[in-house]
Amino acid sequence: MAYIDTLYKTNFLEYASYVIKDRAIPHIDDGLKPVQRRILHSLFEMDDGKFHKVANVVGHSMKYHPHGDASIYSALVVIANKEMFIDKQGNFGNIYTGDPPSAARYIECRATPMAKEVLYNPELTQYEDSYDGRNREPVTFPAKIPILLASGTEGIAVGMATKILPHNLIELLEAQIACLEGKDFLLYPDFPTAGMVDVSEYDEGNGKVLVRARLDTKDPKRIIIREIPYGSTTESLISSMEAAAKKSKIKISGINDFTTDQVEIEIKLARGVHSQETVDALYAFTDCELTLHTNLMVIMDQKPRVMTVNSVVQHNTDQLVKILEKELLLEKGHLIDRYHALALERIFIENRVYKAIEKMDTQKKVIKAVMDGMAPFLAKIKRKVEEEDVETLLKIPIRKISLYDINKAKKEMKAIRERLDEIKAFLANLTGYAIDFLKRLMEKYRPHFPRRTQILSFEKVNVREAAKRDLKLRYDKERGYLGTKVNGNVVLDVSPYDRVLVIRKNGDYSVVDVQEKLFVDKGMRFCGFIEKERIYSALYKDQKTGFPFVKRCNIEKYIINKGYSLIPEDSTLLDFTTESDRQINLNYKPKPRVRVLEEKFPIADFPIRGTKAGGIRLAKRETKSGKFGKKDS
Repeated sequence: MAYIDTLYKTNFLEYASYVIKDRAIPHIDDGLKPVQRRILHSLFEMDDGKFHKVANVVGHSMKYHPHGDASIYSALVVIANKEMFIDKQGNFGNIYTGDPPSAARYIECRATPMAKEVLYNPELTQYEDSYDGRNREPVTFPAKIPILLASGTEGIAVGMATKILPHNLIELLEAQIACLEGKDFLLYPDFPTAGMVDVSEYDEGNGKVLVRARLDTKDPKRIIIREIPYGSTTESLISSMEAAAKKSKIKISGINDFTTDQVEIEIKLARGVHSQETVDALYAFTDCELTLHTNLMVIMDQKPRVMTVNSVVQHNTDQLVKILEKELLLEKGHLIDRYHALALERIFIENRVYKAIEKMDTQKKVIKAVMDGMAPFLAKIKRKVEEEDVETLLKIPIRKISLYDINKAKKEMKAIRERLDEIKAFLANLTGYAIDFLKRLMEKYRPHFPRRTQILSFEKVNVREAAKRDLKLRYDKERGYLGTKVNGNVVLDVSPYDRVLVIRKNGDYSVVDVQEKLFVDKGMRFCGFIEKERIYSALYKDQKTGFPFVKRCNIEKYIINKGYSLIPEDSTLLDFTTESDRQINLNYKPKPRVRVLEEKFPIADFPIRGTKAGGIRLAKRETKSGKFGKKDS
């Protein structure tokens, strides 16, 4: 037991924590899982402007990723097919058809300019030891845009999972600008497979969306699918249509797949069937319509956390401002260092300070001679001159001294001063600087990232309404069976998805799914579809007193296959009808000195009550028989 306790309390919890934080769930800062981050880090390290064999990239990534090459290869293909951070060359598979990519040794890739622009800055990146301690890898990249939402991702960890849908990059940049300006914004998914989406229940990334294929129904005898729902492929779509056709849910004569880099699936319809009649059935019974449930879980502050789309954008926007500030300060430091070096170089050469070292015979004397020679000009130098500066001056080649261009040096120093003034202005207005940065990105990448998925509002197709009612529901009154495979009289034309109301001879009723064979007893009173407007009238008598009652009601609420009764216990059903233009004909038991033994009541005179309410008493006399008849003219 102690061993098991140790396994559970220590080993399992450590494993669960590792899977959650270091494998399956992306980090909010750069939107990447560890394997994705290691792939991009390898591409940045290998970058020379040329394409690299994917096999080489995978091998390089193995230095950082301890889980084998297969996971690296598949993750690289997924990133490349999102066409944001990896430029690909060769067959990387087809996101429309689901065709796999070529082997890693045949395809090539490299980091895109966009990846370098919004992700890569080694001087600002925090690094940690790799799994074997031989290398250093980034904790997260200093990402300037909400990559998490732009690319989307999904992963299953121990006891939790994440599913984040992709969004349009330009709309995300616009949302970041809205954040900086303090304005409200709305963001909805945008899928690489295009199609249509209903976002009414998206709930900022923690609800669900309904996605549909786009169907071209201009030709009445065939349907062309040109855009497919996210999460499906042409192969899975065709398989679902073939399965539906086998079950007679849709009537088609053939399917042709002409998909290449554009989706084109041709559905030929059966004789006598037209395009508009088939649309609902395709949405109801095939993958032409899918429901995608979302769960926006990320790693933040070393812990898993469920967030919303808006909160992720806000976090990444705040991060953008901090990164831009660090970049400006970093550039400022580099410029000041460069200006200092140019100033020293100019004084050293223009004033021939180097002449003072000609007769010096030791390193210390040389350094002192240079320091003394620079002393009269220290007022022109804003920073203290260190020995390291002198060492740098002494390394200047004679050729550079002889060819020194004073005007060129002055021009460069002037440009540095102007840039430092710009940086000072940017630091004073970081919000405006960030907005300008985002606008430049939008202008640059807008042509590459148009919205593909159309946002619409549509109701989920009810499969019962879409199904063709081509089955015969029969009732065998001799044996008391009801079903589609029963010999007897046809009661209804139904589909396999229909539900019917069955009222038995004793007044008990239930709503049941259409079945092949169901025992409902002999003398079934009624079988039909549920209609809220329909009025059910029951004539019954109390078994103790024999008094007659009538009950009229609608049946609206019910539980499937649960038994109910129209009449109270200890009562006998005399007759039943769904027609309101009838009259009640009663026959009373003969008694001494009673002359009237028959009585009639118009059924429409009695009110409609709830199903649980009792009936209305018609008379205080024992009833011999009763039934619903036609009205007397």
